Amino acid sequence: MSQFLLPLVLVVLAWTVALATRLPERWPNWRWYLVGYPRTALRVMVTWRKVAHLNDLTVSHQPNRRLLGDLAVKGEPLRTHAPRCSIPRPMPNGLLVRVRLHPGQTPAPFLAAAEALAHAWRVHAVRIVSPERGIVLITATAADPLEHPERPTGEVSAALLSAVVGALETGGAWLMDFRRVPHWLIVGATRTGKSTLIARLITELAPQPVAIVGIDCKGGMELGLFEQRLSALATCRSHAVAVLGALVVDMQDRMRTCRAAGARSIWELPEKERPVPVVVVVDEIAELYLTNGAKEQRAEAEQCSTYLLRLAQLGAALGVHLVVAGQRVGSDLGPGVTALRAQLSGRVCHRVNDPGTAEMTLGDLNKDAVAVAQSIGEAEQGVAVTTGDTGGWMRGRSHLTTPAEAQVTAAEYAGLAFRLPGVARALEDLDGGEGA
Repeated sequence: MSQFLLPLVLVVLAWTVALATRLPERWPNWRWYLVGYPRTALRVMVTWRKVAHLNDLTVSHQPNRRLLGDLAVKGEPLRTHAPRCSIPRPMPNGLLVRVRLHPGQTPAPFLAAAEALAHAWRVHAVRIVSPERGIVLITATAADPLEHPERPTGEVSAALLSAVVGALETGGAWLMDFRRVPHWLIVGATRTGKSTLIARLITELAPQPVAIVGIDCKGGMELGLFEQRLSALATCRSHAVAVLGALVVDMQDRMRTCRAAGARSIWELPEKERPVPVVVVVDEIAELYLTNGAKEQRAEAEQCSTYLLRLAQLGAALGVHLVVAGQRVGSDLGPGVTALRAQLSGRVCHRVNDPGTAEMTLGDLNKDAVAVAQSIGEAEQGVAVTTGDTGGWMRGRSHLTTPAEAQVTAAEYAGLAFRLPGVARALEDLDGGEGA
């Protein structure tokens, strides 16, 4: 028997070493599933009734009023019942608990108790949602996945006009899909990750058959890194007016093409007849709207506002998409900003310097998201609150794209810088007029 013991030990040791080497690659959350989840799930089940009682998540089946003679007495019920919760269901970086509310209960107390639940269960964060009447879903995240956004986030299809720009707090990929969410508003103070997000977005779009147009009225300091890949780059407001005006004309041509073919969008056209999709990236929207009061500058600002609004209103079905970024966005920039914001259904809010910008970005979609965006710290560069096609909000962190990487990407895919004849002609006419 002893002669077989040594080979058996060696085989077991070899399998252990192989498993220890391959397991983290094939199943990166193995430690959580084997150790973290059972411990946390047990803690949830053991503490649920006590936590529910301490945070007013319970109800009493007996009235809290009694008559003592002619006197009505009201007090706190001594025997309360916690709502029934399901066995915690494991997730890649946390667990999910389904709670069935008692008649008369609402999700509001559970939202208020989210921080208390996170402390009681010793997890990173707790999110509360109510997908249907009478049901509350409690999602507990074990650790903050945004600390390491570069880790693999699973398979994501490389569809046209979609870009993986980072990681979400769920551990999944942060995907910006223009086919589902056609226009985006990105805000953030200086050095919060706004420019990094835009650089990552362009880096992801660069290999795709997409025309990218840049408007950077800070002299092209940011988007100039990608100039080789851009179909056009406007570095001042007069150039921006020419580019945006040409895009509006091009959009009208696309509209006539669709109407003649009986199509409601360019995606219903035959592939050979389909015009190339266009993504317009505007870095620092305030530079287009702010003026010194001069008549000429006011006229240019009004033209920019009108053109951007028309592109946002009609561009989705015609393959023209907007990404509008700025350090702050407010009604003081002009009435056109509020109207434009209403058309930009995708929102990304990094740390901002004033509450008004967070409110302007997220307030019309979700008030809770505003508070979360304002809680982002100075050290959390790249972290933002984002909304998408789900109607909810989520924290995410963009992948870092260095200037050197941006220049390499632009040079590598310079051959895909599609020529937009109308835009090129408008810039040539403007430069010719200025030269004359």
